[in-house]
Formats: sequence, structure tokens, C-alpha cells
Amino acid sequence: MAIERPPLVNNEIYHIVLRGVDDSEIFRDKDDYYRCVFSLFEFNDEKNVSLKQRRKERIRAKKYGNKDFSAKRDLLVEILAFCFMPNHIHLLIRQIKDDGITKFMRKFGTGYANYFNKKHNRKGHLFQGRFKAVHIKGDSQLKIVFVYIHTNPIALIEPKWKEEGIKDSQKAIKFIENYKWSSYMDYIGKENFPSVTSRDFLLDVFDKKENCREFVNDWIENKYELSEKILNKIELE
Repeated sequence: MAIERPPLVNNEIYHIVLRGVDDSEIFRDKDDYYRCVFSLFEFNDEKNVSLKQRRKERIRAKKYGNKDFSAKRDLLVEILAFCFMPNHIHLLIRQIKDDGITKFMRKFGTGYANYFNKKHNRKGHLFQGRFKAVHIKGDSQLKIVFVYIHTNPIALIEPKWKEEGIKDSQKAIKFIENYKWSSYMDYIGKENFPSVTSRDFLLDVFDKKENCREFVNDWIENKYELSEKILNKIELE
């Protein structure tokens, strides 16, 4: 059955989820995660991308002191946030070109799947059909989705936290603040992958990074009661 999703409109923000086929792992080691972060950056480009050629250009630019190499991309989308889990990916994206999200996700998904299959000697689809998308409407929903995306890794240390609550909130907070495979570290001032995300817009929504961290921590510590309507929009798993 085809996945129904909203029209993807320029300057609008969407929560994107891409899952491994049959919930299989899409990351098997640290290098896979690094490659996927690299893919987020490099495939966000209207032009055709050769990662091998791009590496050569980056090395050459670094050699000659060109710090503006990244500005050569013709961006399809703004990546506002991301989180990689062992069997799925969360993205928070604003479309800035016509069909930008579709083009970006096609490049990103195909490029990473080709890499993964070749490296791990496998065949067939890596991802489970088309990506899912939810249109974000308003700052309240945006803040909740921001928290939802960045707190997903808590499941790695407390697998049943969504059903049973968080047993150790301080442990959970420390874990996500040091979880390398998301954009959260960059949002709270711990430089991790700063070139991948555009953070100014969301930091303006939260007013400043201190408020961003406070909002997330407060949610973890108090586990706000969310309406069923909001949960249906953001819980895509």
C-alpha cells in the first residue's frame, strides 16, 4: 500500500522517518554512522554528486586554505535536526527548492544504500519503502518534534521508556547530551557535526540554546502528558 504523505511545500518544515526494511539494522559499525552523516551533508545539493570527486576537492581546498568549500553546494533543503538509530533515521527538514525533499531523500537513500550493500556484501533494498513525512504546523508542534527526535536514543539504554516512563532522568539526559549520532550536541554548544545542520531558526524558536536544553530536560524529567492527537502526528514508528 502506498504511503500517504502531505504535499511537500517550499519553506515548510517536515518530520521525516526512514526505516530499515523489516526493521533491520542500517548501521553496523561506527564507520557506517560517519558515512551517513557525510551523506547528509554531501547529497544536499541540486547538482549531481560524486563523493570520490568531492573528497578530492575538499582535500585540495584545505591544502590551499579555502575555508568556504561548503558554500559551493546548491542546497535542496535545510536540515534542521537529525538522529540516527540502529534501524531508522529521523530528520527535521525545511524544503527550500521545488521537490527539494524528494530529490534529497532519493540521493541520500540511494547513495547510502549503495555504500552499505557494497561494504557489507548484501543485496536488495536497505530501506522500507518510501520515507514517511509529517508536516509541522506551528512552534508548539515543532518544539515537541525536536524533543521527540533527540530523545529517541533513550531507548538504547531504557528500551521500554515510552511505555513505562524514564527510570533515571539524569542518566537519560547525560546519554542524549553525549550521543554522537544526532544534532543535539551542536544545539547545546558541544561542537559535533556543525556543518550538517542549520540551527539558527530553531534556536530562535527556543530563544537561545540554554532554553533549548532546559525544554528537553524538563520534558525528560516530567514526561509531559501529550494529547493523542499530537502523538499520532509525531510518533511514526
